[in-house]
Amino acid sequence: MVAARSVQQARRVLDIEIAALRRVRRRLGPSFLQAVRLMQQRLENGGKIIVTGIGKSGHIGHKIASTLASTGTTSVTLDPVDAVHGDLGVVARKDLILVLSYSGNTDELLRVVPLIKRQGVPILAMTGNPRSNLARQSDVVLDVSVEQEACPLNLAPTSSTTAMLAMGDALAMVLLQSRGFRREDFAQLHPAGSIGRDLLLPVQDIMRPRKSIPICTGKTSVARALSQITAKRCGAALVVDGKGKLAGIYTHGDFVRGFQKDPGIGKRPLAAVMTRRPISISSGSLAAKALHIFETHRIEDLVVVDAAHRPVGLVDSQDLTRFRLL
Repeated sequence: MVAARSVQQARRVLDIEIAALRRVRRRLGPSFLQAVRLMQQRLENGGKIIVTGIGKSGHIGHKIASTLASTGTTSVTLDPVDAVHGDLGVVARKDLILVLSYSGNTDELLRVVPLIKRQGVPILAMTGNPRSNLARQSDVVLDVSVEQEACPLNLAPTSSTTAMLAMGDALAMVLLQSRGFRREDFAQLHPAGSIGRDLLLPVQDIMRPRKSIPICTGKTSVARALSQITAKRCGAALVVDGKGKLAGIYTHGDFVRGFQKDPGIGKRPLAAVMTRRPISISSGSLAAKALHIFETHRIEDLVVVDAAHRPVGLVDSQDLTRFRLL
């Protein structure tokens, strides 16, 4: 009975917070677009996003600043108490201040805002009170008001902090997409994380080595190449010229499609049916670059070549999954 009641209470909390997010979503409009444009302008001019708040809003601010920074938006936090004791020195005219305060009337923040405005730095407020003192002093206001907290006493910040956090995520993700931020960019900023560690692997660490790949000439028959593809459990055969340089590629998929049109294709030489000048990658490249090539060109196999353009390996799209790159 107690367990069932606890689950019911937990569901109530989640339902209230979900409803709060839906209301915030419905209110998205011109002010959000103004906020994004202002942030973009400041970043393009070499500025940074400074996030400040106190109490629970301060904790949410740290998370928002961290998300922004980890997705390529230069961002730092500023403690409003420390700000009036020297830390305002971190603020430059080309920056933007994101101020978080649900009430919009927090004394510590209201002491700092005029000092920042005096420097000509724009203020972006995230508040639950669009008519507050903070809102009146801000250039752009993002309304994150909620009808009720998930706290049964309607006191502990719950729905309101969730709304702030979600709005911060929305800003960060829109900025990320507007800059064309990619997985490999993420990897560069997270070298110790699993995603970053995997994407920063050398392509040599994920490729299938030359000995595991069928290497043929243009005179090799399709049937012979297909036999080698099957024997080596590889999805493609690589074709080299007289100097051993990459000349083409022939995949199992090419055979299936070709056989439907010409059942006698097995007797034809690879030179007549191969894909010439296939997309390749240098053996010294990172897995992140390989991933970008796969995503851009929608290919199944990527040839790895040395400095002389001789094939030294092959990356199959399935290898990306095996190494958790997709």
